[in-house]
Formats: sequence, C-alpha cells, structure tokens
Amino acid sequence: WARMVYKIKNPERKVKIAVVGKYVELPDAYISVVEALHHAGIEHSAKVKINFVNAEKIEAPDVDLEETFGGCRGILVPGGFGDRGIEGKIKAINFARVHKIPFFGLCLGMQCAAIEFARNVCNFTDANSTEFNPDTDSPVIALMDSQIAVTQKGGTMRLGAYPCKVLPETHTAAAYGEENISERHRHRFEFNNKFREIFKAHGMIIAGVLPDDSLVEIIELNKNIHPWFVGCQFHPELKSRPNHPHPLFRDFVGAALKLKYQ
Repeated sequence: WARMVYKIKNPERKVKIAVVGKYVELPDAYISVVEALHHAGIEHSAKVKINFVNAEKIEAPDVDLEETFGGCRGILVPGGFGDRGIEGKIKAINFARVHKIPFFGLCLGMQCAAIEFARNVCNFTDANSTEFNPDTDSPVIALMDSQIAVTQKGGTMRLGAYPCKVLPETHTAAAYGEENISERHRHRFEFNNKFREIFKAHGMIIAGVLPDDSLVEIIELNKNIHPWFVGCQFHPELKSRPNHPHPLFRDFVGAALKLKYQ
C-alpha cells in the first residue's frame, strides 16, 4: 500500500486520455471509468489526465478532430443508452482507428466500434444498432431473439456477472493471462452474430465469447492493423481497484504510454 501511495504522489510520466461521452457536463456519471484509468496509471507509475469530449459537439462536420484530440494518446468511449451523441462517438472511434491511437470501447462504446467498422471497413454504409435505427438494413447490433417481443427495458437487460472465453494470442488474452474470465454486464442489445464472419474477413477479431459461443463479448482489431483497439460488451471498470487495476484498463493505458502521437 505504501508503494502504491508513493507512485500516486511521485508519477514518473503523464498521459492524456480522451473520454468521449454525452454526460460529460456531469463527469461523475463516468466516475468508475475515471477511477479505473487512474488505477491503471498507478500501475505504470504515470499520472492519467482525462480530457472529456462531448460526443454531441463533435458531430458537426466542421469540427477539427485533430485539435479535439490533440495530445491524447488514447481514446475511450464509455457506456450509455439512447441515440444522442452516437454519431460523435462513431467519429471519435474512426479517428482512433485511422490514426492508430489506442482505443477502448466499453459496452455502448464497443457497439459503436462495431458500427464504425461495419460502415467504413466492411462497406455497410447504413450499418447501425436497432436501438438507434430499427429499420436499418445492416443491424450489426440488435436485440437477442428472446427479447424482440419485449417492450419494457427495465427487467430485460443482461445484468450481472457472465462468463467469457478468451481467444488466445489476442490483446485480451495478454491482459488477462487466462482463458476463462467473468465480467459484469448491464445492457440489452448484442453484437449480431450474422456479421461475425464478415468482420473476421476484414481484420476484426472476435476475442471473447460466452462459453457456448452464442454471444460476442469482446472485439479487437488484428495487431497488424492497429496497435491496441479493444471493445468489450461488459463493464470492466466496475472491478478495478487502486492496488489491483483491471487488466484491460492497465494494458490500454500501457499502450497509450507507448504511443508517439503524430
């Protein structure tokens, strides 16, 4: 504990991480994410500076993303509900992917990463989540079959701990160091399995699934395409602690510290 406190008070380096959300005027909405980033910084003897970016404000076509993300060595898109700010989040993810900036997507952030990839890499230009556009012809994110007839969201979400099987030789496997993990969920929409093979063919790895292979839990870009690009359907921030940072947050910040921003 004393060594941890020493690291907090005497960081050896600094790193700026952009958190792109729609509740940024009330930053406590992301307090678990912010704390998990700080925990990861402690592990690396680094001070993490958070740059909150309003997802709605970067939706405008004349926004200079080079200026918005100037100096940021990592871009994180957290969870949320509803379509407000979604296109801004997708723009931020595209910027991270194209400029090879370490990216971490949490729950809705993972879903937005899937939409961005489908639109701009797989050429499904109308790709979307049925949460935002029920009539899309390319529903890369959709309801589970058992939930299609349900109209009330409150009791229908996938909540609590679920097991996940991790694919070897991935960023995720390197982070956890084990094949079978368990993480906490709070969401209703899922990655559409109909797009799995198309995504794989274009360089997206399905890095984690339920043990029965029925649902996608983690996606990441091939290491040859991007240095560190991971999206998870769960909320890893909820299991992070100052003396035991979550492995995905730890490795995300580690990748950001290695980046030489262009």
